[in-house]
This record gives sequence, structure tokens and C-alpha cells, in this order.
Amino acid sequence: MDDEGVKEHKDHDRRSEPRSLEDQYVRVEFSLGDLEPVYLFKIWDISPSGMGILVKENSAVLRHLKVGDVWTMKYYPSRTSESAKALKTQIRHITKDEQGRFKGHYLVGLSISENHERAA
Repeated sequence: MDDEGVKEHKDHDRRSEPRSLEDQYVRVEFSLGDLEPVYLFKIWDISPSGMGILVKENSAVLRHLKVGDVWTMKYYPSRTSESAKALKTQIRHITKDEQGRFKGHYLVGLSISENHERAA
């Protein structure tokens, strides 16, 4: 499990725009195979049109993620009374932060396919 995924998401309700499907979740969990570890990440609200996760540049998970790949990922809602959902998710981009706030990390952009939602 990655340390970055365990902190609580803050300020996600301060948008002036309506909340999208992606805004409902604060953490995402996925495994790359049956014997692989489970990765848990905090979801970052990176732009009005997207969300992503921060991955340390030396993390083994980066070797397995490719732009365009679709993975089933388990999303945890901000409301603890709601159940987590397994959703088909596409990797939109993998961008290294060379000098900014998250230097030494890659921002991995995620896009949920609403048509493939199922309970986790």
C-alpha cells in the first residue's frame, strides 16, 4: 500500500461547478495481478475535467501503467456510509513533475467509464 493514498481528501466540496462522477471519490485501489500487491492512492482533483493519482518516481507500479490502458479500480467515496465501487478506468496521461509542488512524482490522469460501473 502506498503512503500517499491514506491521507483524507480535503477541499473537494469547494467547487462552484456541479460535482461529477469523479468528484464523489477520495481514494482508489487497484492490483496489477492476482499475486501483486494492492495499491491505494489518494485521488487528486487536478483540473476541472479530470482527476489523477500521484505516484513516486521510483514506484514499481509505474512499470505497469501505460497511457490508454483500462483497469478495473476500486473507488472509495467521500461519504463513509456509501460502498466502494469497482469501475473501469482508463489511464489518460502519465506526467512527471520536474520542478513543481510534487517534484519526484508522476501525475497519472484517470478517466472513469460510467458504462462499466459495478458494486465492489
